[in-house]
Amino acid sequence: MENFMGIIDYYFKDSSGDLNIFGKIGKIIIIIVVIRLLSYLTNRVITRFLKSKSELNFFANNKRANTIGSILKNIIRYVFYFIGIIMILDIFNVNTTSIIATAGIGGLAIGFGAQSLVKDVITGFFILVEDQYAVGDFVQINSFEGTVEEMGLRVTKLRGFSGDLHIIPNGLVQVVTNKTRGDMRALVKISIAYEENIDKAIEVLNKTCEEIKNTNEDVVDGPNILGVSDMDNVGITITIVARAKPMSQWSVERAIRKKAIEALRRENIEIPYPRVVLFGGDENA
Repeated sequence: MENFMGIIDYYFKDSSGDLNIFGKIGKIIIIIVVIRLLSYLTNRVITRFLKSKSELNFFANNKRANTIGSILKNIIRYVFYFIGIIMILDIFNVNTTSIIATAGIGGLAIGFGAQSLVKDVITGFFILVEDQYAVGDFVQINSFEGTVEEMGLRVTKLRGFSGDLHIIPNGLVQVVTNKTRGDMRALVKISIAYEENIDKAIEVLNKTCEEIKNTNEDVVDGPNILGVSDMDNVGITITIVARAKPMSQWSVERAIRKKAIEALRRENIEIPYPRVVLFGGDENA
């Protein structure tokens, strides 16, 4: 043990007994490793704690538990980073006590320049308390639409369908449309030619709707045929509506379209498409 301490004193300390440059670098590395280890262990503890509470139905839904967990992890990480920075500055003999004391005095001055940051944090707190949305929800915030991938006290991160990541400061969140709270509407419009029998087409589609209702687990209510909803230069439009589980409305719409087209083709009911008929002209041309 004495030999080990002697090696440390020889390589990592100067003649006065203070840490040399290698000793300071080594201590910084140790601080970083310890902070990362503590962050990892704290995250594990938070995850297990929230999981146990979720199993006891402490939270209304798992999404809110995930959101609270994400925010707690961010706050603790920032605290650890702050402590690490203070310790590193102390290694280089920077008077951290005066920095902390000055922070209280300079806080007022900084506050005037950080109003947007304060607004982001306060808004993020109320978003969490009011449970406006949570991690995993599909929402539209202002003009951005996507799945909430991460939620913090300062920003909300949305992942769009195209893969784009939208990072929105919470202070700019004004209008939120949450599309995962409650059943969603699935709306399908099917066109048939003017020459076809409307009653027969509706009867065929009714049978298709019954089949989908009995086989598709994502359908909550319906599908129901509303009847003829439109007429244009192509054909007659019949509208079908259903209620689906959140985030499954698009797959339900695709299933209804596929089954409806297959059923109409089996019954030789023409599905119209745009076409041009020319009259007159020279046949020999």
